[in-house]
Amino acid sequence: MSVKLNRAQLVKSSSSTPNPPYGVDPKLTFYCPQENLEALDIPVVKHFLRWAEDDYKPASTKKPKVLLLLPCQKVKPYAISPEHLAINSYLLAAGYAPMERGDWPEEIGELAAGPLLSNGPLEGHGLQIDRAVISEPFGFVPYSAMYYWNGKLSPCGQYDDPGLFAHRGLACTWRSDNTAVPQDGKWRWGDNERAAYVEVHNRLAESMATALSRIASNYEAIYAYVAPALTHRSFIVDRAQSTAAGMSNARRVGSQIRPLVGVNDLVPGLVNLVPDATQLGRLRKQMGGRLPAKLLSTDPALRLLTTAIGANR
Repeated sequence: MSVKLNRAQLVKSSSSTPNPPYGVDPKLTFYCPQENLEALDIPVVKHFLRWAEDDYKPASTKKPKVLLLLPCQKVKPYAISPEHLAINSYLLAAGYAPMERGDWPEEIGELAAGPLLSNGPLEGHGLQIDRAVISEPFGFVPYSAMYYWNGKLSPCGQYDDPGLFAHRGLACTWRSDNTAVPQDGKWRWGDNERAAYVEVHNRLAESMATALSRIASNYEAIYAYVAPALTHRSFIVDRAQSTAAGMSNARRVGSQIRPLVGVNDLVPGLVNLVPDATQLGRLRKQMGGRLPAKLLSTDPALRLLTTAIGANR
């Protein structure tokens, strides 16, 4: 039997995700698509999205550069999450090293080695790697905005947003517009959740497409290192890429089918996927027919990433 959810309890649970000096701001917690839709009108979120779209400038360099997009993480700041630690450790071992210390706060200095905490660009083999994060609800988050933004601790280290992931079985049962229904001890989205999901998804994809297309000329290539089935991939893929990866590219809302739009629908070919659909098929065979939940931390997937990046030397 599904238990009616209590927002205060969910916020308390979220409070364990950031590491000091970061702490969850209750106003930046989003537990269903309707809350995600409202998030896009919260001043700090609106300001960040506009900054990414209009004002962010990558550091200039004479080296060839690539931009690497990584999934956001429950653990904050992102760099000390297990997945980012695994990815960045692999890049360091492959011969890429931080160009600068970055601006990580001293309070997290004991949580990982300095090179792993650095949010500066990586360089190696004659190539520079700029890193960024695909976030709900902040869209395109450059690594340079991970720790501080506008002279303050970054809001990207002080939020929790499980509300766009239907498989987590959450619903905002305290809201009058909740249409989720109990199912197998969790909650299954109804029309209001699905409608809000489509709108949030497409607005964030549009924001990321605007930000990325504006800065694309700085890079030899843009890569999204993303697992299948989650929003991080869905935000990026075009319709054909979505179908090839076995993902849904629409949601049913009442009698309507509402399409999901990705960055590559809006700006064809802008972002390269790693692993792509063909590579995902090969990885499934290598891994016994089923991809692990921590696919992006596995050696076969990480080899695909470094091979793709290395092709730009």
